[in-house]
Amino acid sequence: MDMQDHQNVADRLSKQELLHIVGGKSISGTIVNAFTSAFKTVYSFGQDFGGALRRFKSRKLCSL
Repeated sequence: MDMQDHQNVADRLSKQELLHIVGGKSISGTIVNAFTSAFKTVYSFGQDFGGALRRFKSRKLCSL
């Protein structure tokens, strides 16, 4: 369906019918999963960076 078809449908519906159209405002599991994964990644990076910073400041670095 192209943009012209969408315009024709909107012209045929009354204002009252257009007010009853619902959609597009629910949160899907995919979005929740994406935010959870992003949070876990940032949190893990923060833990690793904080640990490295603590070891560097206390001069207790592991020798290779």
